[in-house]
Amino acid sequence: MAVSQQQQQPQAPPPSSPHRHRPPISLQPSHKSSSRPPSKPAKLLRRVRSVFRSFPIITPASCKMPGSHSVTRHHVDGHIHGGTRMTGTLFGYRKARINLAFQENPRCLPSLVLELAIPTGKLLQDMGTGMVRIALECERHPSEKTRMAQEPIWALYCNGRKSGYAVRREATEDDLVVMQLLNAVSMGAGVLPTDHGDNKEGELTYMRAFFERVVGSKDSETYHMMSPDHTTHNATTELSIFFVRI
Repeated sequence: MAVSQQQQQPQAPPPSSPHRHRPPISLQPSHKSSSRPPSKPAKLLRRVRSVFRSFPIITPASCKMPGSHSVTRHHVDGHIHGGTRMTGTLFGYRKARINLAFQENPRCLPSLVLELAIPTGKLLQDMGTGMVRIALECERHPSEKTRMAQEPIWALYCNGRKSGYAVRREATEDDLVVMQLLNAVSMGAGVLPTDHGDNKEGELTYMRAFFERVVGSKDSETYHMMSPDHTTHNATTELSIFFVRI
């Protein structure tokens, strides 16, 4: 009888992964963030993102990017002065689109999150073999007063090749979990644990570094990845990102 009673006892649940018991989010708002509401409605951003995610990831043929070469050359030929240091994180599943988040520092909520139409594994591989220049372009509307960080969608060029689009979105719970897990990391790369033991999209990888943000005008901003000694040598920096309204 004692044996039958023991068999009827419920079994202990299997141990859960770190993401099942998600860490409490302790990230703080950026000191430089504006309290003004976004100029683009959140509904529009969600709609744009849903359409964007339905597009396949493609690698089209090489094409010329208007104005990109002059912008890149301007920053590559000389050192940058007067920039602001930001924390930038590239993260995503290897076979899925990569995400880019900028924070004032690793303990702050993201001030900008972008989803790029480039597979995570491909971009990180390209960065390991040479310089990567990403240019994001959108149309300028003189009558509007939209800030650069509030533009909802951008044409994406990677090393001069048209590579689809980039979409700005609000940080999701999954994004905040990644930022929270990395809040003690200033620079580095690796793999993060996930709920899915056998994910068809591959491992959840990340790369984090300091970026120097330079504002050229209200229609142009540049983010240059900084070396471990916190300097920016533009001739050898692995990644630079240009935001341009034309």
